[in-house]
Order: sequence, then structure tokens, then C-alpha cells
Amino acid sequence: MARAWVYDRTKDKTYNEAVRKAKDAKRTPPARWMVRYYDPSGRIKSGGTFKKKPDAEKRQTEIENSLHEGSYRNPGDAKISLAEMAEKWLDTRTDIKRSTWWKYRGLLDAHVLPRWGELPLSAIHNEDIAVWVAELQKPRDEGGSNLGASQTRHAHGVLSMVLEWCVPRRLPANPARGVPLPKPSEAEHVYLNHVQVEALATAAGSLRTKYGQITAAANVNRALILLLAYTGLRFNEAAALRVGRIDLEARCIRITTTFAEVDDKLVEQSPKTGKSRTVPVLPSLVPELRPLVDGRAEDSLVFATRRGAPVRLRNWRRREFAQAVKAAKLDGMGLTPHKLRHTAASLAIASGADVKVVQAMLGHATATMTLDRYGHLFPDRLDEVAEAMDSDRTRATAHLPALAGV
Repeated sequence: MARAWVYDRTKDKTYNEAVRKAKDAKRTPPARWMVRYYDPSGRIKSGGTFKKKPDAEKRQTEIENSLHEGSYRNPGDAKISLAEMAEKWLDTRTDIKRSTWWKYRGLLDAHVLPRWGELPLSAIHNEDIAVWVAELQKPRDEGGSNLGASQTRHAHGVLSMVLEWCVPRRLPANPARGVPLPKPSEAEHVYLNHVQVEALATAAGSLRTKYGQITAAANVNRALILLLAYTGLRFNEAAALRVGRIDLEARCIRITTTFAEVDDKLVEQSPKTGKSRTVPVLPSLVPELRPLVDGRAEDSLVFATRRGAPVRLRNWRRREFAQAVKAAKLDGMGLTPHKLRHTAASLAIASGADVKVVQAMLGHATATMTLDRYGHLFPDRLDEVAEAMDSDRTRATAHLPALAGV
């Protein structure tokens, strides 16, 4: 039995009546030839109608080939909205951390669904996604969302993951693939020098309220900023650091957990890459950390407010860090707590650390990621390498007789 065939609609009384009425009204009559086929579930489907039989036969061949190759897709499956598929996709993501799940939820609600939610999958095209990516970066007064490169990439990434999930059943390919994405500019990185780090740490440790009292985290601010700037810890890794994870004698810290904001609550989970790591502590930071470690229970938080509560990034950034930046006369640089991580990378590279050392310190998944972000900071050592190779060659070949004519 044929899987697809061309049907002559003149065999139907209903069709002939429709043709007669169209001619009487001087309208174009409906197309004569219809393609029908059995889908993989055995149901009869329509593959469209055509005025000319060769066009119908061409469509018949296309459907037969797709059924034979296993690439068949029910056209109706691509009519489902992006919003419906996004919700189904998110419900299946039981493989990710709760904080990542909420991050995806936020990106969908803020950027993806307002633009694409009501559209059927079949109406989402590569060039339209490229326009959307550009609009995300435009200033708000120009109709954009004023997102930076990283947030733009995250928003596109979520849309792409949803669309990829729809391949191959509902879409032949992911229309988000190949869309040009922005790269973080050097302007998004802020690199402090040693003097600036010291100024910021001192200012943070000296903060006072308008009533002359020390701020909630002033007692830990100095050590916290120095640790961020010289170890490259993410803020929430430092905030979740327990006393028992610091070995001041060996001058190292074991990073095993991090804090995350989940539905406005602080939860503890594994680090971003899912792997623990050990980072070195500068000898000069040992006296800064010792008062926060000595004599305290191993499960105590190293960095806590005066009332013993965890230091939460959202509050600390606004109430403490921003004030310290201003007091240290570093405002106007776009400095944020996370950019102290960039400072740590730049200072390590300037001190001679190679890419694998920086990767291990920062906890990047790959050295490629480290090079993508900080490759421009590594010195150009081509001449140095060439000279070293030449010295090795000279020593290795010194005992060989010189060749004639050389």
C-alpha cells in the first residue's frame, strides 16, 4: 500500500459543487489535486492541494522520501507556541541546580517569552533571532533592553536550548544556531592594581552608618575584599566559606560550596562547575584572615554580619561595596564585586602565572574559557621562546662538524 498518493478531487460531489459556485461567482475555483498520505501512526493526513498534477506529484515524492528516511515531521507539531514548549522544557530540567533553574525562569520571563512566547515554532526564523539579539543590547530609549554582552548571550542561550529541544520532531533544525553573538568587551572588565585594591579594602573596613556606627559587615569587609581580589573566588563562594575549609598553616582554601539565591531564599549548593577546588592564600593575607578563623567552630561562616547572618550579595553590594568604592575614589570605573575576580586574574597573570594556573585558581571548566576571557592579558613571549629554542639548538649541535658551504 502506498504511503502517499495524489487524489483527483473531481471524484467528490462536494468539490464539484464548490467549483460550480466559484465559476458562477467568477472566482478562482479550488485546486483539483490533493496529496494524501499515512503518517507514522497510520492516520491519513493532507499534504496540500495543487492546481497542477506535476506539482502534486512532486509533493508526493517529498513526503514519501521523508517517511522513508525517518525525517518526517507532522506540520501540525510546529504550530505549537514557543511559550508552551518552553514550559515543557523547563519542567524536564531536573538535571540542573535549583539556582540555574530559577535563572532560566527569569530569562524566559524577562526576555524570551515577551518576544517569542505567542509565536508558533514554525514562525521563528534565524534572521529574526539575530535582530532580537541586537535589540537586547540597544539602550532603552532606543527600544532595546540595554543588556550587556554576557546577559545577551544568556538570553539567547535559553531560547536556543528550548528550540534545540524541539529538534527533530517539531523543527528540522534549530533556528537560533549560527546567530552572531556579542563578545564581552575589555570595557566590561575592570582591573585594579595593588594600590587600588588596598584603598578599597581599607575603605570598606572603615565604613560607618550616618549615626557613626560600623556597618553590618564592616568587621569582615577588608578581609573579604582582599580575598576576592587575590584568590578570584566568586562572591557567593566566599560568602559560603566555612572556617574548617581554611588552612592558614598551609595557606590554602578548599572551595566545596557556594550560596545561591533561589526564589528569594539563600541556599547552599556545589560550586558553579560542580567541582571542588583548592586556591592558594597570599602570605600577607594570613594575618587578615586569622581573626576570622582562630577559636571559631569549623562549621561557622568565615564572613558574617555583626548579627551572625550570611553576607548576601544583593544587600552587601548596595549598602557596603558601593559606599567603599565611592570612599576609595574608584567610582566611575564600573566596578562590581564580581569584577574583583577579573582583578585576581590580571594580577596573577602579571606575576607570571600561566593559563592552567589561572584556570585552576578561578575554577574555570576549561583553559579555553580562561583564554577567551583573559587571553589578551598574557604577555607576548614569542621572542623569548624563539631565543630559548635557539640556545637549546646551539648546545645540542655544538659538537657536530660544520657543513661545507654553510
